[in-house]
This record gives sequence, structure tokens and C-alpha cells, in this order.
Amino acid sequence: MKIAYISTNRPRECGIATFNHNLFNAISGNYDLDLQQGYVVALTDSDDPNEYRYPEEVKLTIRQEHQKDYIKAANYINSSDTDACILEHEFGIFGGQDGVYILPLINHLQKPLITILHTVLKSPSYLQGIIIREIASQSSKIVVMNRRAIGFLTEIYRVPEEKIKLIEHGVPDMEPKQFNPVKNSNPFRNKKVLFTFGLLSTNKGIETVIKALPEVIDRYPEVMYVVLGNTHPGVRKNSGEEYRERLKTLASRLQVDKNLEFINKFVSDTDLFNYLTASDIYITPYLNEAQITSGTLSYAVGAGSAVISTPYWHAQELLADNRGRLFDFRDSEGLALQILDLLDNPDKLSTIKQNAYEYGLQLRWPVIGREYIKILNQAVEGPINFQKKPWQIIDSEIIPAFSLAHVKRLTDDTGIVQHAKYGIPNLKEGYCLDDNARALIMALMSYQQNKSRVALELLPVYLSYIQYMQDETGNFRNFLSFDRRYLDEVGSEDSFGRTVWALGFSINCAPNNSYREFAEELFFKSVPHFKSLKHLRGIANTIIGVANYLRVHPFNEDLTMQLSNLTKTLTIAYNENHSPNWRWFEEKMTYDNAILPLALLHSNEIIPDDEVRDIALKSIEFLEAQTMSHGYLSPVGSEGWFFKNGSMAVFDQQAIEVMGMVLMYFEAYQRTRKFDFISKMYLSYKWFLGENTLRIPLYDHETQGCCDGLQAHGINRNQGAESTLAYLISHLTVLKALELEYEYKETADPDKAPLNSEIARDPVL
Repeated sequence: MKIAYISTNRPRECGIATFNHNLFNAISGNYDLDLQQGYVVALTDSDDPNEYRYPEEVKLTIRQEHQKDYIKAANYINSSDTDACILEHEFGIFGGQDGVYILPLINHLQKPLITILHTVLKSPSYLQGIIIREIASQSSKIVVMNRRAIGFLTEIYRVPEEKIKLIEHGVPDMEPKQFNPVKNSNPFRNKKVLFTFGLLSTNKGIETVIKALPEVIDRYPEVMYVVLGNTHPGVRKNSGEEYRERLKTLASRLQVDKNLEFINKFVSDTDLFNYLTASDIYITPYLNEAQITSGTLSYAVGAGSAVISTPYWHAQELLADNRGRLFDFRDSEGLALQILDLLDNPDKLSTIKQNAYEYGLQLRWPVIGREYIKILNQAVEGPINFQKKPWQIIDSEIIPAFSLAHVKRLTDDTGIVQHAKYGIPNLKEGYCLDDNARALIMALMSYQQNKSRVALELLPVYLSYIQYMQDETGNFRNFLSFDRRYLDEVGSEDSFGRTVWALGFSINCAPNNSYREFAEELFFKSVPHFKSLKHLRGIANTIIGVANYLRVHPFNEDLTMQLSNLTKTLTIAYNENHSPNWRWFEEKMTYDNAILPLALLHSNEIIPDDEVRDIALKSIEFLEAQTMSHGYLSPVGSEGWFFKNGSMAVFDQQAIEVMGMVLMYFEAYQRTRKFDFISKMYLSYKWFLGENTLRIPLYDHETQGCCDGLQAHGINRNQGAESTLAYLISHLTVLKALELEYEYKETADPDKAPLNSEIARDPVL
């Protein structure tokens, strides 16, 4: 049997890399065949091909944040003589939000898949839940290493229990040496050794042990606490050795620094086994119960160590039946009592070690390898269906990682700069209200969906800009120079409406009362100007803002009446201009066209009206017929627009058109529950990624910005605020649609697909 392992791999310093290395050898060893019967597709966190010197079994690498690499890996596996795949899953080792990039890979696979879940969260985010469910649906078996994980998967993720297999974490197949070289090394010689190993990070709780040392040392001055392991690469990259130095400072303050030894290295399994068997007590003082699997704990039990641990989930199970001791999180006094009890009573210490050793015999890698071979055989022999299901709308396309890098680049303490030269802010052009209103919407969406700290920091900047541009009457200026001089007295109705939209959305979903109340003050100051709006797009944007306000304040009769009157203006325009071959609101289609039916859909949610709904759906159908007839989105170009009885301009296509289409289709799904709208929404989004007239992507993976337009000769490489924000709002809407897709999958009939209750309560826009 030839197996492809999809995982991190040594020499990368990663617990999963070590696990995969050992599993690879355990399975190959059981077959008694050359190791090349299997191969590894290794996840790497570096773009440098020479960063890691991988062993020969690594045949291909996937750069974590390069989406195309995942599809290339699937194609590589499919074209090989691979019999089955093993996927080591941990959210953080794959690219995209919560590692979502792994989904296109597994959806492309045409080989049986076994997935090992190294993390099973008790309280997953919506997207994390979708990812695990999708992995489970694509896997022949899901392997977990803890009984509690089975309960989580069945109860929280709704994975069928028959698909889940418990195989505990493997441990080295070793026996204590008669002569252990570690016992004669400096930290161990003539010492009673407390020992902890693993990659160092702040959640390890090492400080709890250090705080317990004074009481222990008072009775046993020969005690030495040894901490083995490098600082976690991610921690080291962000904060260097700050945590280790903090621990040293704490030990010095408590006058136990001479009883503390750090060994800063990543060791082999053989060396680790020697350290474990040379120690008197092994301690895992982790700070949080939510750890379903601990490789370090398994290794300690397998080595026959006397373990004292905090009661995280894996420890509660593995240390049961007197295979170890537990103490409360951060309870240094309780830990000291446990240590002293074992040191005072050698018989108790010996019994725990013997119990751990005997249990560990069934965890040794050759035994574990045979368990995996059993389920691999079942997967290869069992039926497998690779036929794509009709509801798999967003299953295998490459979605770039969400990034606010370019937005941060464009934003200063005044607001978001209007234009850019390539990916560099063009400060000469200053700021505009339109873009800061869009930026506020985008930042709110980002914080709402993924609790982005960057978005949270940007919110007051955009709110402040809006406040600065509002005059005494409640109307808004639009343009501001880089040196903060007003460049107009009254802005356009479009900019007014977009700002009302942003303020209404802020009232709907602001992260705190301060921002919400601030937005309410600006919003109500602008209300008197609603009645004087004449232009349809300004009216449409205002409708969306009012609808967002009324979602959280449904009993405001004045604003409900304002919404009704604004909506009538759009329906009257449609009735006056439409004909059998021209179902539109004006005698021409210009810019931001989708905003008109989108506004009617928002209004119709608040004030149900069959005529409004009918006009919205008919105008959507007409817009779709003009712009999506080629199998991809080709919005109305700004170089000539589209006049009734004329021909539609193809170029210059603008990102704002695409954003409108994405939002329109998403809202249409929420109002009709017809999942076909989600398919069209995603097809619209793919315009940014190259599904367009020229087949050129406008999203720039290097800058995380979006080019300003699709032109006859190519693309406008400038990446201003409008296009970038249009892309990001579209991207966030697609991520929201991913949540809908899973719920839809659980129904056979698209017309009966359930409306997501959370989204129904709190629509994206």
C-alpha cells in the first residue's frame, strides 16, 4: 500500500511534524517494506525552498499561504499510484482563515482519505465548524486520540460516530537503558529532577511550577526543575525569548534560579526518552483545559514517568486509574503538595510509574501503526464516491487569505486615502467620504466575522472622518485634502447615501456602545436631508442604511415611513422606464447598478411588499442577462455605459460593480432561500480572481490590494481604496456564504434549504 501523508514534517520544529514522522515509520515498519512505499506532502511556513532540509520521503511541499499549491498537491496525488492519504489536521498549519485552504485540496482528491484531528474544539467558530464537518464528509475515517473528542464530534459537529476511530497518541518503542547518559549530566547528577519538555510558549504554565519550587526546595534542596525545548517558532518570531527571560526573572526573584535549568534544544525521540527516564517527576502545568491531545503527556506516560498535571482534557483521561496526579490550573500550592507527597513516599511514586509504564505498552508506535493499517485497508477496500454534489458551490476554488495589509497602508490618522499609485498611497489626492464610509462597512464586517484586532483599531478612524465631514445641518462634505482642508461645501448624494448606509450598519453591529451611540448621533443629524434626495443611487444607499437601523429599532415609525417613501421613488422610476425588453429603473445602465435591486431587497425585509419584491427580482434577472451571459461576470463598462436600444460598453470594468453584484445575490438568497443565488454570487466574486473578460486577476497577492479596473489593454495597476474595499467586502460576503453552504448541504432540495437563523437575525449588510 502506498500512502501519501499531508502534514508538516521534520526538521520543522512542530509537534505534528514529529507525530507524522513517527507515524510514517510505524506504518512502513509494519509492512516490512522500503520506506519509499509512502511519501509526504509537507506544509511549510516559509517561501524559501531551502528553509528546511527535508528527508527524501518528502516529495512535494505546500507553502502555507499559497492557495495554488494546494491544488497542485491534489493533482500530484491524484496522478500518482497512491492508494490512500493520511491528513494530519490542525487549524494553524494550513493557510487561509482557520486553515480553510485545505478544503480545496481534499475536495480535489480522488483517493481515500483518513484524517487525524490533533485539535477538536469544544466551542468552534462557525467557519471552524464548517471546516471540520467538510473534512469529515470527505474522509473515510476520522481519527481522534481522546474519548472526549468523540463526544465533541458527534454532539457539536454532528459527525456520525461510526466514522470516528479512537487511536491514542503513539509513543517511542523503547526500554530504559541500564546506563542512561542523562543521569550523569550536570542538571541531573545527584538531583531529584522535576521535568517538563516541549516547545515553549506562554500557555505552558511554567511559571506555576517555578512558584511551587520554594516550598519544595525548603524540604528537598537538591530538587532541580529542568525545562527542555526551544521556544515555539511562532512565539520566537513575534516576541523572541521574552517568555523564557520572564521565567528566569521570576525564578531569580523567588531565589530558586539555581534550581532551574533551561535546555534550549529540540531533541530526538531517543534523547527525549533518556531525559524522561532520568527524571523523578514529569509535570505538565498547562493553563487551559481545552487541550484534547498532548504528545508530551503521551510520551511521558509511555516512558513510565510519574506525571503530575493540570486537569486538561487529555490529562484527565490518560492519567486516570492512578497513572498520574492532577492539580488545579495555576495552583502552585497544590502542585507543591503533590510533589512533596510523592517525594516523601517513594512507594507511591513507584506505583504511579509502574502503572504508567504498563499502560504505555499499548501506545508504542508499532502497535499504533497496526491500528492505522486496519483502517487504511478498510478505506481502500470500501466504496468511495468522487462525484461532485450539486450543492457544492464553493468547494474547490482558490480563495485568497483575507488581509487588511493594503487597507492599513492606505489609512492614516485622518482616514483612508482615496487613491494609490500601484500599491503606494497617493497622498496628493487626499481623502473622500465615499471611501471612508465603505471602509467603515468593511471594518465592521471584518470585526463581526473574525474579531480582527486590526479592524477594531481602524473603526474609530473612519467614524471620526465621517464626523469631521458632517456640517452643521447634518449634510456631508465629500473631499478633504491631505492637509485636512475641505475641498467642497456639499458632497454628492451618492456619498451621502453611502455614509448613511455605513452609519446604519454601525448602529446594527458596532462592537461597543460608544461607537454605536456615536454613529446614532451622526445618523439622526442626517435624517432631515432624506426627503431632498433625488438621485436613485443616493436613495438606494440611504435605503440600505435605514433598513439596517430598523433591524435593531423596528418600532421607529418615522424612519419606517421614510423607508417607505424612499422605496416608492425607486419603484416609480422602474414603472416609468421599464418595458418588456428593458426591465430597469432608468433608460441607461451606468455605475453601481446592482445597488438598485439590492436596496429593494433590504427594504422588502423591513416592509414586506409583493410589488417591491417583484421589481427587485425582475431587475436582478435583467441585470444578470446583460452581464453574465458568457458564463462569467462582465459588468457594464464605464467607457460608454449601456443605453436602452444600444450596445453595452465592455471596458472600463470597475470593482464597485462586482461588489454590488456579490451583495445583491447574497441578499437575494436571504430573501428567497434559492441557493442558485449563492452560486451566482460566487461566480461574480471570481471576477476579482481572473474569471472575467480578459482572464486576468485584479486581486494582487503581493500587496493584498485590488487593481482599479479591467481595461481593454489589461488592468489598471493602481490599487486605490474603492477597488480594494470592494474586493474585501465581497471576500467577507463569500466567507459568510461558506457558512450558508454547509447548512444547505444538509437538505436535498434547494427550494427547501433552511435560512441560516444567525444571518437572518444579523444580515451582513
